[in-house]
Amino acid sequence: QPQVVESGGGSVQPGGSLRLSCTASGATLDAIAIGWFRQAPGKEREGVSCISRSGEVTEHVDSVKGRFTISRDNAKDTIYLHMASLNAGVTAVYFCAAYVHYSARCPLGGLYGTEIWGRGTEVTVSS
Repeated sequence: QPQVVESGGGSVQPGGSLRLSCTASGATLDAIAIGWFRQAPGKEREGVSCISRSGEVTEHVDSVKGRFTISRDNAKDTIYLHMASLNAGVTAVYFCAAYVHYSARCPLGGLYGTEIWGRGTEVTVSS
């Protein structure tokens, strides 16, 4: 059973930065689009960023544009979410979703029931 695994979360002070990573076990991610989602306490899961198979197409939700960057290293089969200028508003559990039916583009926030999800990595921003 293929699985997606997130890592890199933690606790950081306002203004700090983090880099989240998304990898897989039992499968490879280099041929498909990947999305990052987050779920804050008491809120619904929200699509944050996504990236196409090649990395040429990326999308970000408006609230993180200019602060978050998504990238991928297909040689390492890893997708990254670089988060900078963090504030308390980004505190959430961050999930990686593998879009098995998308490659050339990425559906930001798309939920189709066919994604492969990880268990998430927690990001906390506080002073």
